[in-house]
Amino acid sequence: MDDFINREISSMKFTKNFRSSTAEEWYMFLKSYRDPVSKGAAGKVIVHYNLFGNRDVFINTTIILDDPALYKHECHKLICAVADETINRLVGYADTLLSVHAGENSYQAEYVERNI
Repeated sequence: MDDFINREISSMKFTKNFRSSTAEEWYMFLKSYRDPVSKGAAGKVIVHYNLFGNRDVFINTTIILDDPALYKHECHKLICAVADETINRLVGYADTLLSVHAGENSYQAEYVERNI
């Protein structure tokens, strides 16, 4: 399973669909998964920027996966890996609230830099 996850992660691709001053929308392409209707992107990623003053940025990121094959419980580890890699590639080190919509694999997480 780990080899499969690594192949999916290494083949992930994104194309930007929309950008405004406070948000971006990306299509997410995975090697083994597709939207069943359009046969295109496996999902969408919406990155919304909340700006607090000049220095503080907080990001709300939503990942919506459209392939029902990803809704199965056995895909949970893959979904977590895809979400982590998405945050790494599209958001980077900013403090982030994440919401993943993938059937029974849906979850929420928080990525916060801790200054200890």
